[in-house]
Amino acid sequence: MAGETPSRKRRFRRLKPSEAHQGGSGPSGAPEPLGEHSAALLPHAVGDAGRGPSASPDALPVPSQPPAADAAAEQVPGKAGRLAGVRQGVRRSGQSARAAVGYLADRIIENAPRIPVRDLAALRAQFPGLGPEQLADKLIAGAANGTATVGAGVGAAAMLPVPPAMPAELATEITGVAAIELKLIAELYEVYGLRPPGTLKERSTVYLTTWSEERGIDVTKPSTYSNAALVSSGLKRELRQQIMKRMIRNLPNLLPFMIGAAVGAVINRRDTRHLAERIRKDLRARQVSWDTLRLPSLEQPEQALELSHEPVHRARELER
Repeated sequence: MAGETPSRKRRFRRLKPSEAHQGGSGPSGAPEPLGEHSAALLPHAVGDAGRGPSASPDALPVPSQPPAADAAAEQVPGKAGRLAGVRQGVRRSGQSARAAVGYLADRIIENAPRIPVRDLAALRAQFPGLGPEQLADKLIAGAANGTATVGAGVGAAAMLPVPPAMPAELATEITGVAAIELKLIAELYEVYGLRPPGTLKERSTVYLTTWSEERGIDVTKPSTYSNAALVSSGLKRELRQQIMKRMIRNLPNLLPFMIGAAVGAVINRRDTRHLAERIRKDLRARQVSWDTLRLPSLEQPEQALELSHEPVHRARELER
């Protein structure tokens, strides 16, 4: 009929609860027959048996993803970015630590030939009337006292901790302790009559290998320590590992309020004695009697290190 709204554009009127209970009657209460237009409005017609889905307008299409899931999905890229930033920071920290350990290893290698070492004649003149074992005890006790003083000095410097200065204080302690222990190792070789053959640099290689591996080297087998490939790769790798272990063990030295001073003294004294006893045991097994020794005097380095136990003076000497 002209002027009538097409059936597809008609809005389905939602029934009120009162009308629904009255059997679908209109406002007047008279039943309305279900005509063709009403049937066309239902996407799924109700069958004779009442089967089929309801045509109520409340049955709206359900969204595929709730708004909360959308918000979580939007936050995932941000979390991934933060996680990537943390990973990158950890990676950079590891690279910085490896670079610092490598720098310390290079400094210790450079300082090793500059460490003044007393030969057997000088030691016997300084400690007259002592045999090899008594002389070794004196040397170990003196070196242990020296490294304990270094640890106490660094701990005292960290009484009021300053985070930017802590790596420098730790590096100063490592290089200072290494210098004292390398001097002890060289003099133990002299006491037991096992001076390594070769030049000053070659002997320093033996002392560095002994310090990094914590064992006495058989000087009758120069191939175990004088090979250039070993020095460039194996020795530096062992030095880095030894330095890393020392840094981890010396972290308590940085405790504030003079606690680190006491802890540093105890740790360094213990570590030096432990290292010396292990090396001494290996050297004692290959000891050469003093009566059969005919060793020339040791040449001294041109720019010898002044092994002071004060951290400030030691740092200046090691940075020359």
